[in-house]
Amino acid sequence: MNALLLEYLPIIIFLGIAAAMGIGFMLAAWVLAPSKPDPEKVSTYECGFEAFDDARMKFDVRFYLVAILFIIFDLEVAFLFPWAVTLGETGLFAFWSMMVFLGVLTVGFIYEWKKGALEWE
Repeated sequence: MNALLLEYLPIIIFLGIAAAMGIGFMLAAWVLAPSKPDPEKVSTYECGFEAFDDARMKFDVRFYLVAILFIIFDLEVAFLFPWAVTLGETGLFAFWSMMVFLGVLTVGFIYEWKKGALEWE
């Protein structure tokens, strides 16, 4: 039983160091960071307009466009991590499948770039 518990010791040490660092960074920020709140600084900011305003006001579609582009180009890249870990075991078919995926992603990125969807005015 003692040997089994010793196998978990590195995990417990890692969690302890992580908790100590997290608490230490939060305390350092609380002590060292300047704190001069004014009404503008503590106001709620969402999507570029006041939070408690008329619900029927016009809403800029660029915020939705940024969210969609984030989903397409950032979250899709998350598929690269498992592929990179198992690349040695999966072979050429997985390699070329990912190259096709990255090609489609690149074509979509170039299309969005040429359409000006990445420009913020």
